[in-house]
Amino acid sequence: MLTRYELSPQELMLLNSELRPREKSLALSYLMLIGGHLGVHRFYLRRTVSAIIQLVLFLLAMAAYFGFAFAAEFNEGLRLPFLILMLVTGFPLFVWIVIDLFMIPRMVRDLNQQAEHEVLQQIEWLRQNPPPARESMASPTAAPQPGYQPPQL
Repeated sequence: MLTRYELSPQELMLLNSELRPREKSLALSYLMLIGGHLGVHRFYLRRTVSAIIQLVLFLLAMAAYFGFAFAAEFNEGLRLPFLILMLVTGFPLFVWIVIDLFMIPRMVRDLNQQAEHEVLQQIEWLRQNPPPARESMASPTAAPQPGYQPPQL
């Protein structure tokens, strides 16, 4: 497997140009975390299942909160169930968000390393299967060699 240090200057430029749109930002991840407990930062970091769970927990906690406020005003008997639901959903969500404060750097680093690994694999494939040489300028539509399949960058 190739490493970043084994690349020619042209391949390094290709690596950087391909990585730029794929890389995830640590600062943006933290901004998304601050923006609410909706799991947006986990959607951004491609952790879809846990993002959906965070979103559901948040929605349940908000429904319990508003139900508790409504019950406190109009129906005293429903306060306790709404308070319990609010605590059962809100407290784990709060703990999860605090843990995410420390886990986000590793999640971003892992995703960025995975993206770099994928691009390096494509560059290695290009090294082993160079594109066909083009004919003279007189025929600019030279046909590719049989069996040549360019990688998806």
